[in-house]
Amino acid sequence: MKGGRIDLKPADWQNTIKHLEDMLETMKFGSITLIVQDGKIVQIEKNEKIRLQ
Repeated sequence: MKGGRIDLKPADWQNTIKHLEDMLETMKFGSITLIVQDGKIVQIEKNEKIRLQ
């Protein structure tokens, strides 16, 4: 990690962004959490809410 920033290679950034875009496209309500360890994203969690009418 350099200066408090997440240190990822460009290909890893593109892969992470693609995962986030895919999650966002299918989610109506909820949250996405990035888990960072030693300056690297190690996990992405999707917490989706279903609202009943």
